[in-house]
Amino acid sequence: MNTLINWAPLVLLLVASSCTKGDQSGESTSSDNPFAAPSTLPYQTIAFDKLKETDYKPALVDGLKQQQEEITKIAENTEAPTFDNTLVAIEKSGQLYTRVNNVFNLLTGANTTPELQKLQEEIAPKQAAMQDAIFLNTKLFKRVEAIYNQRTNLKLDAESNRLVEYYYQQFVLAGAKLSDADKATMKTFNGEEATLTAKFNNQLLAATKAGSVAVNDTAQLTGLSLSDEEVLAQNAKSNKLDNKWLILLQNTTQQPLLQSLANRPLREKLFNSSWTRAEKDDSNDTRKTIIRLVQIRADKAKLLGYPNYAAWKLQDQMAATPKAVDQFLSKLAPATTAKAKVEAADIQRLIDQQKGGFQLQPWDWNFYAEQVRKQKYNLDNSEVKPYFELTNVLENGVFYAATQLYGITFKERNDLPVYQKDVRVFEVFNKDGSQLGLFYCDYFERDNKQGGAWMSNLVGQSKLLATKPVVYNVCNFPKPADGQPALISFTDVTTMFHEFGHALHSLFASQQYPALSGANVARDYVEFPSQFNENWVLYPSVFKHYAVHYQTKVPMPQTLVDKIKKAATFNQGYALTEALAAASLDMQWHTLPADAAVRDVDQFELDALKKTGFFLQQVPPRYRSSYFLHIWSNGYAGGYYAYAWTEVLAQDAFAWFQENGGLSRANGQRFRDMILSRGNTIEYGKMFRDFRGHDPVSDSMLKKRGLL
Repeated sequence: MNTLINWAPLVLLLVASSCTKGDQSGESTSSDNPFAAPSTLPYQTIAFDKLKETDYKPALVDGLKQQQEEITKIAENTEAPTFDNTLVAIEKSGQLYTRVNNVFNLLTGANTTPELQKLQEEIAPKQAAMQDAIFLNTKLFKRVEAIYNQRTNLKLDAESNRLVEYYYQQFVLAGAKLSDADKATMKTFNGEEATLTAKFNNQLLAATKAGSVAVNDTAQLTGLSLSDEEVLAQNAKSNKLDNKWLILLQNTTQQPLLQSLANRPLREKLFNSSWTRAEKDDSNDTRKTIIRLVQIRADKAKLLGYPNYAAWKLQDQMAATPKAVDQFLSKLAPATTAKAKVEAADIQRLIDQQKGGFQLQPWDWNFYAEQVRKQKYNLDNSEVKPYFELTNVLENGVFYAATQLYGITFKERNDLPVYQKDVRVFEVFNKDGSQLGLFYCDYFERDNKQGGAWMSNLVGQSKLLATKPVVYNVCNFPKPADGQPALISFTDVTTMFHEFGHALHSLFASQQYPALSGANVARDYVEFPSQFNENWVLYPSVFKHYAVHYQTKVPMPQTLVDKIKKAATFNQGYALTEALAAASLDMQWHTLPADAAVRDVDQFELDALKKTGFFLQQVPPRYRSSYFLHIWSNGYAGGYYAYAWTEVLAQDAFAWFQENGGLSRANGQRFRDMILSRGNTIEYGKMFRDFRGHDPVSDSMLKKRGLL
């Protein structure tokens, strides 16, 4: 699942909170700047209608400056360090910065402009400097360390004790114990890395836009539906291309239309445009950026005393070590790649039967796999889509399942401003009618939006700060032509449930401290709630409630439902191989030692996939190194394995539901109470064991995938 979550524990929330007083931007946050004070709108949500592009820079600069002053005051406090005057004080700091940065992150990801992109690269090193000003602050660390050493005598409640342990670990991992000289080196590394991640993000966005494929003749579009052609024509019109049809790229290697395009040369052209989008030897070529990022990360790990970046990064994750990840991936590799090879043989037989006269290539896979699926299961994707109208899926599927499980209800708010006309806002209520939070959804693709799908917060939940969650989901579904219904694929339906699982994790947050709240958890735990929520997509009582024909309003016939269920394990060798190949590639990049200089990104990628057994010529990784946004810009460095890792957790947890009566309010409440509402207040393994009764096992995941 192409899911990005703008996840950041307080380490990263604080990082970017302050630059030094020496910033001479000449700008400041005036009283009429919308960020100057908390919003007066419900839930302190954002007055998007009041925002101007010129508001961001002064608010960010002042937010950084303000938090620097707050942190300095805490570090210089002459009173003995206490939990309240140190850790609680840190938790309360940086509120101006947090307000503006949450909105800035949303817009630079979902609705950016050249001005915002420029500011993104300009502000990144200042944000990194603030992280250093906190976590490399010797006086502040001594206070944190003193509290940590006294924690058994402080008689703190469980969440407060967790906060003490959390902060101590984050300070140590950031380099708080380094010498002053090494801290200076680390600050240099951090600043350059922040600049390069912002640069990569903007290079990739431009490369993806430039990689769009223009078609001159509709004859080349054979296989597409009329509505698909209308969307492509609309894309071309929006880009000022007359009498053309424009195929926009998604962030993944494979592109959705490769499943339908009958024209093989156009399929090859589209695939290659995707595969080489960021490798054109132009200003958008990301390979030099990647090589430098890899070197900086390896150097940082060495400075901190670790053999490689992943060994450092995994210290606060469930997996804990690269060895554990390698063992996990290696156990999945044989069955997964074997299944993919069987699927490839099936497709090649079909090509030969049709006297194609060629060997299966990556750009052929989805087109012929769809035909194999039709042969095996008599299932046509175009037959399914009319039953998945987006609004109906959202309200009668995603929301309905949440109501049945957790008792929550939803009311659309048309009175709250949004940042783009397609965005919708819903207020969420508990069963007793009490307010829970706000949910924004932004589902359609735009050329100024990052690829993929993700969730994050505009306002985080915290009892300390008296804030309730304001959460958003962003996706990239093809927008229908004007006046046409938004009919989505079964994969898109699954993505909606997945991302809303993340939203529930934040909506149900019930923490005292922002750093531990909601989805501020380890990478290899954060995808657990989202992948668990996917299980309700095909759950009978939920499915029949939303899988309704958009014109006739008749539920999907049982014969078609049965076909979907039978086909659920189809092509799973391919799907899991491309995902695990990407995870393996990520680990290979981030287990490089500092002295292993890489000069050729493409050769390294090829060698890495061959080394780990994930090189299959017809099954390229879901993300190629040059456009692997997750690991170069979105925080999943050394952590992309988390999707497979948490799929094991999710399917084992769902097995508990199946063993205990399935979907019910009682079971949903138990999951909410023991998992979704806990944030990072309990050690992850214990949290899972308390719910499931034992450590996670992979059988349920492999069975669902048809690999066991």
